Amino acid sequence: MTPVQKMAGLVVLILVLMTSAAGFTWQVQDWRMGKRLAEQAGLHQGELDGVSAAAAKQVRDEQDRRLGLEKTLATSDQQHTRELSDAQRNQALLRDRLATADVRLSVLLDATDSASGCNVPAAPGAVGVVHGARRAQLDPAHAQRIIAITNAGDQGLIALRACQAYVRAVVH
Repeated sequence: MTPVQKMAGLVVLILVLMTSAAGFTWQVQDWRMGKRLAEQAGLHQGELDGVSAAAAKQVRDEQDRRLGLEKTLATSDQQHTRELSDAQRNQALLRDRLATADVRLSVLLDATDSASGCNVPAAPGAVGVVHGARRAQLDPAHAQRIIAITNAGDQGLIALRACQAYVRAVVH
């Protein structure tokens, strides 16, 4: 072989060696980067698992809070219904007693009021059970209307207490 051919062969050999060395370097670099990417993917997966666990815990806590609130509201509703039923039963009993004249409503009269024009004796009679101040009996029809008005007022107060309990339960 001629020296030029040897030189060309040597140059080709050097180029081949350089190309294979560069390819090997890229292969090593690829292995290193692959390892680093795998580590980062593992760290990222760990962070995602932590976020998922926190979100699941938050959902469970909110569900528990909602169920507790629903239970409290159901109990409050039962109590409200019971109070309303008791008030209605008491009012019905009082209305029945007024209708049968078992009980009568009376009002206290102001003994110093000269404009009343009511001549009710100050001293009770022998058959009366009311002692002390002067009283006048109400007509049973008026007594029934008064009982109906107090019934509506009682129902309104019970409903107001139920609403206030609901608001307190929802706000807290």
